[in-house]
Amino acid sequence: MTSIPDSAFRTSSYSQPTGGNCVEVANLPGTTAIRDTQNRAAGHLEVPSNAWAALVAAARTDSL
Repeated sequence: MTSIPDSAFRTSSYSQPTGGNCVEVANLPGTTAIRDTQNRAAGHLEVPSNAWAALVAAARTDSL
Protein backbone atom coordinates (compact mmCIF):
# COMPACT_ATOMS: atom_id res chain seq x y z
CA MET A 1 0.00 0.00 0.00
CA THR A 2 1.30 3.43 -0.94
CA SER A 3 1.94 6.00 1.77
CA ILE A 4 -0.25 9.02 1.01
CA PRO A 5 0.00 12.28 2.99
CA ASP A 6 -3.16 13.46 4.74
CA SER A 7 -3.03 16.66 2.70
CA ALA A 8 -3.74 14.66 -0.48
CA PHE A 9 -7.16 13.55 0.79
CA ARG A 10 -10.31 15.62 0.53
CA THR A 11 -13.66 15.00 2.17
CA SER A 12 -16.47 13.95 -0.12
CA SER A 13 -18.90 16.72 -0.98
CA TYR A 14 -21.68 14.31 0.01
CA SER A 15 -20.36 13.85 3.56
CA GLN A 16 -22.45 15.35 6.30
CA PRO A 17 -20.99 18.42 8.06
CA THR A 18 -21.92 16.93 11.44
CA GLY A 19 -19.38 14.14 10.97
CA GLY A 20 -21.77 11.36 10.03
CA ASN A 21 -20.89 9.16 7.06
CA CYS A 22 -17.62 10.68 5.90
CA VAL A 23 -15.47 9.38 3.10
CA GLU A 24 -12.22 10.94 1.92
CA VAL A 25 -10.64 10.49 -1.49
CA ALA A 26 -7.23 11.26 -2.93
CA ASN A 27 -6.82 11.49 -6.69
CA LEU A 28 -3.42 10.13 -7.65
CA PRO A 29 -1.93 9.37 -11.07
CA GLY A 30 -3.96 6.40 -12.33
CA THR A 31 -5.30 5.56 -8.86
CA THR A 32 -7.91 6.83 -6.43
CA ALA A 33 -7.45 6.24 -2.71
CA ILE A 34 -10.50 6.04 -0.44
CA ARG A 35 -10.59 6.06 3.36
CA ASP A 36 -13.00 6.44 6.26
CA THR A 37 -12.65 9.87 7.87
CA GLN A 38 -13.56 8.47 11.28
CA ASN A 39 -11.01 5.63 11.08
CA ARG A 40 -8.00 6.99 9.20
CA ALA A 41 -5.67 4.64 11.09
CA ALA A 42 -7.32 1.70 9.31
CA GLY A 43 -5.61 2.76 6.10
CA HIS A 44 -7.08 3.27 2.67
CA LEU A 45 -8.26 1.36 -0.37
CA GLU A 46 -6.68 2.06 -3.75
CA VAL A 47 -8.62 1.44 -6.95
CA PRO A 48 -7.88 2.31 -10.59
CA SER A 49 -9.14 5.81 -11.34
CA ASN A 50 -11.36 4.58 -14.18
CA ALA A 51 -13.06 2.08 -11.85
CA TRP A 52 -13.69 4.81 -9.26
CA ALA A 53 -15.13 7.09 -11.95
CA ALA A 54 -17.45 4.31 -13.12
CA LEU A 55 -18.65 3.67 -9.55
CA VAL A 56 -19.34 7.36 -8.93
CA ALA A 57 -21.18 7.68 -12.26
CA ALA A 58 -23.32 4.63 -11.46
CA ALA A 59 -24.11 5.95 -7.98
CA ARG A 60 -25.16 9.31 -9.40
CA THR A 61 -27.41 7.66 -11.96
CA ASP A 62 -29.04 5.46 -9.30
CA SER A 63 -29.66 8.39 -6.94
CA LEU A 64 -31.74 10.37 -9.45
